[in-house]
Amino acid sequence: MPKLPAKSTPNTPPEVGATLQRMRLDRGLTLEDLSRTAGVSKSMLSQIEREKANPTIAVAWRLANALGVDIAELLSSDVKKIDTLRILEAHETPTLPGEHAGYTLRILGPMELAGKFEWYELTLAPQGALISGSHDPGTTEHLTLLHGSVELDVNNIKKKLKIGATARYAADLPHSIHNIGKGEAKALMVVIHR
Repeated sequence: MPKLPAKSTPNTPPEVGATLQRMRLDRGLTLEDLSRTAGVSKSMLSQIEREKANPTIAVAWRLANALGVDIAELLSSDVKKIDTLRILEAHETPTLPGEHAGYTLRILGPMELAGKFEWYELTLAPQGALISGSHDPGTTEHLTLLHGSVELDVNNIKKKLKIGATARYAADLPHSIHNIGKGEAKALMVVIHR
């Protein structure tokens, strides 16, 4: 008979292992996938799921973000009904600011797909650039320019991209996207990991 999650009392911490495992499996993630996305060791995740350890607040926060849920939902043993339709408001969209390099990446894809299939809205300030090293072997990127003027550099091969055009390139090579115009540039970027 399967072990049912114990109800926590005011004097004991919640047992989040079953909830974490259910959320991970519902999203089709392996321990390794979640470990990579959340930045939490695979052994720690395994211990949490087996109720051998409780996560710190920092670890619970990273796990909740990686799973795309509120921390309260992760710490609850209640099963939440999945919405048929959920709207993610603009202020709820995670953003990776690269002010020092003149770019902003809005993460449009769900966090549970990170490391597999990701999509972003890239905004480049004038003279801004998104410079990337080599990703994992077989990774590709697909960049569609919405407005502005950009130049791609993939392994020292440079090409300008016209508005509405899509560049498809090997992202397992050093690559960068530069705003060569006088105004802001905006593009949609899809990253596919093999």
